[in-house]
Amino acid sequence: MNIQKNISLKPYNTFGIDVIASEFVSITSIEDLREVLTKNQDLFILSGGSNILLVNSIGKLTLHVALNGVSVIKETKKHVYVQANAGEDWHEFVLWCIKNDFGGLENLSLIPGNVGTSPMQNIGAYGVEIKDTFHKLEAMEVSTGKLHEFSKSDCNFGYRNSVFKNELKGKYIITSVIFKLTKEKHKLNYSYGAIQSELEKREIQKPTIKDISDVVIDIRNSKLPNPKEIGNSGSFFKNPVIDKEQFDVLQKKHPNMPFYEVKDVTSSVSPRAESRGENYKPQTTNHYKVPAGWLIEQCGFKGKRFGDAGVHTKQALVLVNYGNATGKEIYNLAQKIQQTVKNTFDISLDIEVNVI
Repeated sequence: MNIQKNISLKPYNTFGIDVIASEFVSITSIEDLREVLTKNQDLFILSGGSNILLVNSIGKLTLHVALNGVSVIKETKKHVYVQANAGEDWHEFVLWCIKNDFGGLENLSLIPGNVGTSPMQNIGAYGVEIKDTFHKLEAMEVSTGKLHEFSKSDCNFGYRNSVFKNELKGKYIITSVIFKLTKEKHKLNYSYGAIQSELEKREIQKPTIKDISDVVIDIRNSKLPNPKEIGNSGSFFKNPVIDKEQFDVLQKKHPNMPFYEVKDVTSSVSPRAESRGENYKPQTTNHYKVPAGWLIEQCGFKGKRFGDAGVHTKQALVLVNYGNATGKEIYNLAQKIQQTVKNTFDISLDIEVNVI
């Protein structure tokens, strides 16, 4: 285990922001993780770096979780229990499951990040969320170095949410996750968004899990920038939910405004999902969700560039780093967008990305 000094975190965040960590260590074993925790309690935990915007340098030990490994730990006639360590790349793990004909994660193809952060966010796409295949996880308690198991009910999953983003935030480091996947008669979910229409274009009547994954990958590539080519963190803002009174006023002014009815304020659909074209059946409700990307586009920001900070040309919900933007420049652009949307529509946009 080697603790390094003054390390650039540019390779460790998908925005490609160049900030300095005063100390940095990459953890590849449970033993090393426990050793670090016995000496350091004040840490910055870094995994895949896919949902953060680094605005300031990190003046404490940055712990990069690089625990790797995937294995089958249990099988029944219909199901397989697969354990993936926290440092595994999420998309590569999904592809591994598909290659082995293990079903359940195919709709979540090409989502950036690592396995360890997937339950924290309860990541989801095209009608599927982590909680649908989640069995349990193991996490180390920061204060004691002890490993604890968390069941699905322990995690308290919600819309892009879990117990690890709330009451247990910063108290545990997820080390591995176990998923319960199907071995046969896979339950395919392709009624959302453009998946079904794309399958029809390809004349695929009986899709496999690989077919679903291939279509999802193509749709995502057509709508969202690849972080390996241009710095970004996917959808930057959450889709706002407004009440019926405000909705009625806005719809009169903007009759072509897209919207989605929601059951309640807390169950709105992720903008990451909607940026991929997902559609949802209307529900009787008094609340309405307006796509943040549409609001931003109406304010004239789509495709605009401010130095090396900008708004993606195809999806206004995505802020991008064209090369050498600082975290503060990206954040200043985000604030400018928030203020303009507020002034124009009287709607407040909340940031989905964690600003550090």
